[in-house]
Amino acid sequence: MAKRDYYEVLGVNKSASPDQIKSAYRKLAVKHHPDKNKGDKVSEEKFKEASEAYHILSNQERKQNYDNFGHAAFENGGGGRGAGNFDFSGSFSDIFEDFFGEGFGGGGRRSRRSNNRGSDLRYDLSISLEEAYTGKKQDIKFSTSEKCDTCAGSGSKPGHDLSSCSMCGGHGQVRSSQGFFTVQQTCPQCSGSGEEITNPCVTCGGAGKKQASKRLSVTIPKGVDDGTRIRLSGKGEAGSRGASNGDLYLFVNVYSHELFKRSDENLFFEFPISITDAALGTELKIPTIDGGKAKIKIPSGTQNGKQFRLKGKGMPLMRGSDYGDLYVQINTEVPISLNKEQKELLEKFREIENDKSNPSIKKFFQKAKSFWKN
Repeated sequence: MAKRDYYEVLGVNKSASPDQIKSAYRKLAVKHHPDKNKGDKVSEEKFKEASEAYHILSNQERKQNYDNFGHAAFENGGGGRGAGNFDFSGSFSDIFEDFFGEGFGGGGRRSRRSNNRGSDLRYDLSISLEEAYTGKKQDIKFSTSEKCDTCAGSGSKPGHDLSSCSMCGGHGQVRSSQGFFTVQQTCPQCSGSGEEITNPCVTCGGAGKKQASKRLSVTIPKGVDDGTRIRLSGKGEAGSRGASNGDLYLFVNVYSHELFKRSDENLFFEFPISITDAALGTELKIPTIDGGKAKIKIPSGTQNGKQFRLKGKGMPLMRGSDYGDLYVQINTEVPISLNKEQKELLEKFREIENDKSNPSIKKFFQKAKSFWKN
């Protein structure tokens, strides 16, 4: 049977870009992959056909030869190892690795020491709202593992080199064949390092690290909120056999404040005033989170629950120079106990009070009278 045109196989035209060719192949490879279509010979053939087409069209030199001479460019060894000699256990493994990584037979290009990377650590740090406003520097102390000083983290006794792993031959990967498809996996004996210790360090026993108490000075930026996570790269546990350290994550807890409530970068504050101040108006001095004071004018007739906004008196934004706002809510306090003089004055006020001074009350009773009639 004559071979189909490679562009037709991938569903692209000759002017397709490398990214378009790659994207077209990826869709076909996922659709017809043998693991998803076990026992389906048709999908298996389409999978091979698409992989062969991509092998040719993804390489500029092979693509040029194909554009000029078609399939004949690769017959009888023409153009090097091309379509006719396409090796699914070798070249294809490298192609598919670019798309799907180790889980589909790749992984050979990963760092050998990646599996020995140190563990990440978590440290919970509690601060006040004032400290969140200004930011702070603080020393923290925690237990972790550090690189062994004796072997410099290699795990091998000084003066003795590491040996190639006897299972993988130093490659860090082992292969197993499943029909035409070759699966490549991390070596279980050396964990992908490709090396094994024949003369372990007497200090760390070959681990390349040891437990230690560590002190670190950290900077908490201004504007942090409750639950903020700060990553300190490379400050976690040491890796095995000289691999990279893990990371340290600071989880910030901001204590509740006795006066201010926070919502993102804004602060909220309730200020109690008397009914006379609410009725006649007054001027107040409001505390601010930076320890200062701000003046606010309360106009006459201010109702309970009214909010006043003080621009820029809230919390700083972590990533920027702006500040949130402070919202002051007025809570009108009704006196619980009155002396004789206060009672007499209020009684007199009630006598001279009329409906015009309380339009909302007048409107309510008009609605109530209409309801009672019905």
